[in-house]
Amino acid sequence: MSAAPAETTGETEAIPAPNVLLYLNGVTVSFDGFKALNDLSLVVEEGELRTIIGPNGAGKTTMMDVVTGKTRPDTGEVFFHGTTDLTRLDEAAIANLGIGRKFQRPTVFENLTVFENLELSLADTRSTWRTLFASQTPDRRERIEATLSRIGLTAQSGSLAGALSHGQKQWLEIGMLLILDRQLLLLDEPVAGLTDRETEETAALILDLAKDRTIIVVEHDMAFVRSLGARVTVLHEGSVLAEGSIDYVQNHPRVIEVYLGR
Repeated sequence: MSAAPAETTGETEAIPAPNVLLYLNGVTVSFDGFKALNDLSLVVEEGELRTIIGPNGAGKTTMMDVVTGKTRPDTGEVFFHGTTDLTRLDEAAIANLGIGRKFQRPTVFENLTVFENLELSLADTRSTWRTLFASQTPDRRERIEATLSRIGLTAQSGSLAGALSHGQKQWLEIGMLLILDRQLLLLDEPVAGLTDRETEETAALILDLAKDRTIIVVEHDMAFVRSLGARVTVLHEGSVLAEGSIDYVQNHPRVIEVYLGR
């Protein structure tokens, strides 16, 4: 992983480079005259762990919607691996490129076991219920067991997903992305509603996953953001307000004014 760019104020200047995985340049999205994104530029390098913070309405969710194809921008560029224009693809095509998104509220099949949730995800379609009755190959079982181990749910493999704690459901949903080998993970408030212990375990999980993939975490919990030790981007009114280390942004006058308070 290359060295992080210098700390900045104002909008990030998007500069294409061979190690850039995700490149947003001049992205604007308007809803009934309101600019949810306002000439947003953002560069995320391959293998980077990035955290994104900002007040409600700053554009965090809309940014993820644009990257995953749920929302098309009015103007601007969004490139993956420098050559693939995400604005021309639908959600399914973008997912197939290796981009996965975990929403704030876990979306797991609560009436299926943890193992079955991963097995169904491995089929890459939630409508293929017959997958649950297909014969398991050693390779499929090995992938599922490896994923269970990585997300810390091996002991819960045979338990119904609905019986899991909120934190465990978050980990299961992350596992449902991992098993599809998504190389860019967008995690929306992964510790919202978690206990202190679950928050710590989630931080450890994300740091482990960041060893072999690119992760963007949108979060409000500043203690959790600090525990990740990653570069922080602050969004405000649809564009980048500041970017740098957690210490830098927490002491930035405008960030304090519009988001953190005094």
